[in-house]
Amino acid sequence: MEPLADGEYDAIVMGTGLKECVISGLLSTQGKRVLQLDRNGYYGADGASLNLSTLFGKFQAGEPPTNLGANRDYNIDLIPKFIMATGNLTKMLLHTKVTRYLEFKSISGSYVYKAGKVLKVPATPQEALSSPLMGLFEKRRFRNFLIFIDQYKPESPETHQGRDLNTMTMRQLYTDFGLVPDTHQFISHAMCLELDEDHMDQPAASTVATLQTYMYSLSRYGTSPYIYPVYGLGGLPEGFSRICAIHGGTFMLNQDIDEVLFNESGQAYGVKAGNQMAKANMIIGDPSYFPPEKIKPTGVVVRCICLLDHPIPNTNNAESAQIVIPGPQVGRKNDIFVCAMSHGLAVASPGIYVAIVSTLIEKGNPDEDVAPGLQILGPILQRFMSVSSTYEPVSDGSDDKCFISASFDATSHFEHDVDDMLRLYERVSGTKLDMSINADSVEGDY
Repeated sequence: MEPLADGEYDAIVMGTGLKECVISGLLSTQGKRVLQLDRNGYYGADGASLNLSTLFGKFQAGEPPTNLGANRDYNIDLIPKFIMATGNLTKMLLHTKVTRYLEFKSISGSYVYKAGKVLKVPATPQEALSSPLMGLFEKRRFRNFLIFIDQYKPESPETHQGRDLNTMTMRQLYTDFGLVPDTHQFISHAMCLELDEDHMDQPAASTVATLQTYMYSLSRYGTSPYIYPVYGLGGLPEGFSRICAIHGGTFMLNQDIDEVLFNESGQAYGVKAGNQMAKANMIIGDPSYFPPEKIKPTGVVVRCICLLDHPIPNTNNAESAQIVIPGPQVGRKNDIFVCAMSHGLAVASPGIYVAIVSTLIEKGNPDEDVAPGLQILGPILQRFMSVSSTYEPVSDGSDDKCFISASFDATSHFEHDVDDMLRLYERVSGTKLDMSINADSVEGDY
């Protein structure tokens, strides 16, 4: 059998999704020999950004209509997500200096759905005072709650005000400040980015940490806590791929993998492609490249890409926005996420908006699951529906040398997926990724 590329490597990475490209980029900077393969002819795998004709071709929708403008103006994400300005992905981008290859812009606003209306999540004290999300007295309690969160430091008991957030539940913390259930829901889902109500009866510490990240990210720009790369998310895996290539990594697109090879002890030692093979000490990749017994299903995600000729109603004509529809508001367990982008982010022609609705399937009918999100968009020019099963590995890879990422979740932000990415890096390398960098000291980088 002939060698595939140079034959032997420290790691073979299958897929060029963001998680896989981050891992290959980090390993290559540590002097590891990396071979990265993808069955597609483009970077990004399921997280790629496509132009208009490629998008229509992928969904077998015929030729794009002429009223949508120039093909070259489009960079539409298959899996849309915004980046928390001071979150772990931003730290990772700064740590690896991938920011030198990309330009970022702030998202115009963050919104939440309540009682049939789309309402802005307050970004300033003035907005909080005028927000219809809360009554006058609730706004004062909300302010006191945020002051506590802002000054709270786990390592400094003097900031705890007698509260032990490792034992006090999130529900008890909200109640302690006199906040009503409607406010609990909007804070938890639109700011803490919790996906359901399970966190309410768990220790508050982890939810408070995510709320602090949201608040610090919001204070950075004052419009929303999110940033986004101009020309779409496809630039992220490309940036990490460039780092890998600079450090000697080998890439092969349009390369199908027929089989992951295992020795008698059940450990992966290479991959086979036709009459070629390559060997490595470890095999890394997304779930779609591995045998069924190595992965387990975690759910089914529906995403609906919509093209509009107007901004989403009730978002102050925002050129970009994130909207969280808490599941309980529309009779669901899981939240529905809506994100919108336009020409200002170089993802669509002038006058065209890209809105993407995503959630976990609960009702067995994808159209019914995304219906609450579609209803807030107004008239839709064109829409594309995708339904995909999500998976995670059955083991950590220490025994079989198969290090598998989890599928991207249904959220419109990266926070949970980056946690999986960091765990994957730790499993692969045996150490936590050191991201100790002060983002404020590199303001110009993004």
